[in-house]
Amino acid sequence: MLTQLTINNFAIVRQLNIELSQGMSVITGETGAGKSIAIDALGVCLGQRTESSMLREGQDRADICASFQIKTDNPAYQWLQEHELQDTEIPENCILRRIINSDGRSKAFINGIPVSVNLLKEIGQFLIQINGQHASQQLLKNDHQLQLIDKFCAHNHLIKNMQESYRTWKDLQLQVKTFQQKCAENEAKKQLLQYQVEELDHFALKENEYLELEEEHTRLSSSEELTALSQSALQLLSENESVNIDTLLYKTAQYVTELCLLDQNYSDAQKMLEEALIQIQEATSEIQHLSANIEQDPTRLQEIEQRIGQAIQLAKKHNIKPENLVKFHQDLKDQLNSLIDFSESEEKLIKQEQQAYKAMQKNAENLYKSRLQGAEKLAQQVTKSIKKLAMENAEFSIAVNTDNSKITANGADNIIFNLRSNLGQSAQPLAKVASGGELSRIALAIQVLTSDQSSIPTLIFDEIDVGISGATANVVGKLLRHLGEKCQVICVTHLPQVASCGHHHFSVEKLTVDNKTETKMTALSQPQRVKALAKLLGGSKITESALANAEELLNLVA
Repeated sequence: MLTQLTINNFAIVRQLNIELSQGMSVITGETGAGKSIAIDALGVCLGQRTESSMLREGQDRADICASFQIKTDNPAYQWLQEHELQDTEIPENCILRRIINSDGRSKAFINGIPVSVNLLKEIGQFLIQINGQHASQQLLKNDHQLQLIDKFCAHNHLIKNMQESYRTWKDLQLQVKTFQQKCAENEAKKQLLQYQVEELDHFALKENEYLELEEEHTRLSSSEELTALSQSALQLLSENESVNIDTLLYKTAQYVTELCLLDQNYSDAQKMLEEALIQIQEATSEIQHLSANIEQDPTRLQEIEQRIGQAIQLAKKHNIKPENLVKFHQDLKDQLNSLIDFSESEEKLIKQEQQAYKAMQKNAENLYKSRLQGAEKLAQQVTKSIKKLAMENAEFSIAVNTDNSKITANGADNIIFNLRSNLGQSAQPLAKVASGGELSRIALAIQVLTSDQSSIPTLIFDEIDVGISGATANVVGKLLRHLGEKCQVICVTHLPQVASCGHHHFSVEKLTVDNKTETKMTALSQPQRVKALAKLLGGSKITESALANAEELLNLVA
C-alpha cells in the first residue's frame, strides 16, 4: 500500500508530506483548493507525462516521492527482484521518485536507482489503480468488460491454458506454413535440377572431353599449316638435295673424326656431333611420320566445332568454365539425389496442428463456460448493488457470445454489458443507454465486487461520485468503506455522506503566503472531521445544526 507521499514545488503545492494508512482515506476541500493535485502528482510518480507547466511558479524543479509497502505475494515484489531494483535492507519497501526540471524533462528513480519512465509505468500498474471522473467510460469498451469478467471469475488457470494452447497452435500453424513454403521451394528446386540434369545428360560430355576436343580442333583447323611447316622442316633436315642439315652435319662429323686422329682433344666434340646426327635423324623420322598422318577432315572439324559451341553455351548458361561442365553435372546429380520427399513430414505436421487446434478449442470452450457462469453471477450481484444506488428499476445483464472464427489468446468470446434502466424497456448495451451517473455507479459496484480478486493494493477514486447525492451517496460511501476493508482506498470527494465513511480524513485548503498561492493537506482528528463535514453540509458558515448533523453521520458509520 501507499504509506507516504512527498511533493515539492508541484503546481500550487510548495511542500507537502502526508502519511497514509490501510483502509479508506477521504480527501475533501473547497472547489479549486487542489484536492486532485496530490493524485496528479502521484500519477506523475507512476510514469505519466511531464511538462514544465507542472512546476510551481518561480521554481526550477519539482520533486515527487511515493513510498510503498508491498507484500511478498504482490507482483511488484517479484518485479523488483527480476529487475534487481529491490531495497536490499528492507525488501518490502519500494520508493518511487520523479524529478521534473524547468525544461519539462524529468528523471526517474526506483529505490534510489535511476531508471527509465517506462519502468515506473511497469511497476506502477502493480501498485495503484487510479479511477478518475471519466474512468467509468472504460466500461463501454468490450475488451475492458472482458477483463472485468475474467477478474471476477478468478480463472487465471483457464486463461493461462488458453494462452498456452493458442500460442502452441499459432506456432504449429506458422511451422506448417513455413514447411509448405519450404516444400514448394523444394519442388521448384527439384524441377529445375531435373531439367538441368536431363539437359546435361543429353549432352553427355565425358571427363576431359572438352580439352581433347579443343586439341583435336586445333589440329584439324591447322592441317594445311601443319603440312606446310612439316615439309619446310623436312627440307632443311634431309630432303633438300643441294644442302640440308643432315648432310652438313655428316660432313662436319667426318672432319672432326680426322681431327681426332691428329689430336685427341677433339674426341669430345666428335662424340657430340655423332649424338647430334643421331638426334637429327630421329627427329626427321618423327616429323615424317607425323606429317604423313596429318588429317584433313572438314566433316569431323564441323562436328567438333558444333560440340565445342554447345559446351560453351551450356557453360555460359551456368556461369562456369566449359572444362568444369562434367564436375558441375555430377554436382547437380548429387543435389537432386539429396532432395527429400517432405510429404510424410508435412502430413505429420498438419496432424499436430489440427490436434493443437482441437485442444485450443477445448480450452476456449472451458473458458466460455466459466465466463458464462461468472457473467450470470456478476450480473445478479451488480443488479442488486445498483438497486441500492437509486437505480431501483434497473436490470444489469451480461451477454457472452463466442465465435471460434475470431479466436485469440484470450479465447473466442465477446462480452457485452447491457442495461435496462427502466421497466418496460429492453436491455441495451451500456454505450447506448447508460448516463454518466449510471456508469459511475455500475463501475463502483463492479469495482467492489471484483476487489477480492485484485492484486492491486491501492485504489484511488477521484470524484467518481459526481452526480450522486442523498441516500445514494450514503450507499456509495458504505461501498467504498467496505472496499477499504479489503484494500487501501483513497477517495477525493465533495459529498459529506461519502467523506463520513472514511477511516481517515484529509482536508485540503488553499492559502496565500508571501503573495503566492499554495495548497496544503492536513490529516484531521475526530473533532476536526466534524467541522469539515459540517462545512460540506452547510457551506462556509458552520451552524450548530450542521455540526450535529456531521457528528450524526460519523456516529452512523461507527
